[in-house]
Amino acid sequence: MEIILSPSPNFDDRKHAVDMLVLHYTGMVTGQAAFDQLRNPEAKVSSHYLLWEDGRVDQMVAEDRRAWHAGVSSWQGDEDLNSRSIGIEIVNGGHDFPQADGTLPPYPAAQIDALIELCHPILAAHDIPQTRIVGHSDIAPLRKQDPGEHFPWVRLARAGIGIWPDTEGADVSGNGLSPGDSSANVRRMQEHLLRIGYGIDLTGTYDERTEAVVRAFQRRWLPERVNGSADTRTLRRIDAIHTLYTAD
Repeated sequence: MEIILSPSPNFDDRKHAVDMLVLHYTGMVTGQAAFDQLRNPEAKVSSHYLLWEDGRVDQMVAEDRRAWHAGVSSWQGDEDLNSRSIGIEIVNGGHDFPQADGTLPPYPAAQIDALIELCHPILAAHDIPQTRIVGHSDIAPLRKQDPGEHFPWVRLARAGIGIWPDTEGADVSGNGLSPGDSSANVRRMQEHLLRIGYGIDLTGTYDERTEAVVRAFQRRWLPERVNGSADTRTLRRIDAIHTLYTAD
């Protein structure tokens, strides 16, 4: 694929080896607005790549440099994720710029084809486990929603980029868990989410942070029900991903 060099001044030196891939949507009214923002020295944001709707790719920061895309975030106990990751911004208005009917703007097939083609050499060049291919909302659940519940994670997983479960997970009794609950079952859910990678406190209470993390989990793994409440299907899916992510 052809990659256009469009350097951004917004980068510095890495402190860690690359072991993560972080996917974003731009969340701006146009791709050009995002392109300009990512190269604006006053904005202090950047990414390694910008992927347009028609599949064009701009490289803005070299992969051996630290782009400024993740912000305050964590995954699997690690912080300073900018130092550990390759960041790809995908042109899409997302939640801030939905379509006229209120639905989220789709990711065109040509764009996702190009994303898959771009990701394969990145994964080949760096030691990035499948469990460390994430969306921005995974690593910053209180702040971010991208790349959104409309992002085709299943298609990427079928192309060898990330994981998708084959099963719903173990059966769960009862009616699930809800914000405000306090119990051993809430703590067990928090433990599973923590071991998957989410930044969550083991309080045993379904607090505001737990609700945000559950919503981020659903946005990634159960996009048809992004509500922050852990019904039985959500709990089964948490169990399935926990099993996949902690397998030897």
